[in-house]
Amino acid sequence: MAENTGGARADVELRLPAEGAFATIVRTTAAGLAARLDFTIDDIEDLRIAIGEASALAIPEADPGTDLVACFWFGRGSMTVELETEAIDNPPLDTESFAWQVLDTMAQDASAGSEGGRFRVRFTVTSAVAAGLTGAEL
Repeated sequence: MAENTGGARADVELRLPAEGAFATIVRTTAAGLAARLDFTIDDIEDLRIAIGEASALAIPEADPGTDLVACFWFGRGSMTVELETEAIDNPPLDTESFAWQVLDTMAQDASAGSEGGRFRVRFTVTSAVAAGLTGAEL
């Protein structure tokens, strides 16, 4: 599997209406993919929480009637997720929001913001077991 490469084609891409009701589909998809990557149950739950918070950041910024695009890149024991939607007003990221604080705690390399009429949230979740780390390395 390819390592988490930003500019490369995603291993999986999901396009949905940018509405809160569809966030559960992104969480479920991510959980299924993580299970295939041998993430532990705890790692999968952390990923589900991170997806929920990333959705809480991205969906409110979406222009009405636009899509939420979820991209997943697989690495050795890790998954990088990017949620992106159209946001013509280029809204700033509220780094004091609960959603950002939780995401920043649950994931590695979390970033979010607006550029060129798009709002993006990107983060990586790593499974220590899937990455082959032992208790001494943790």
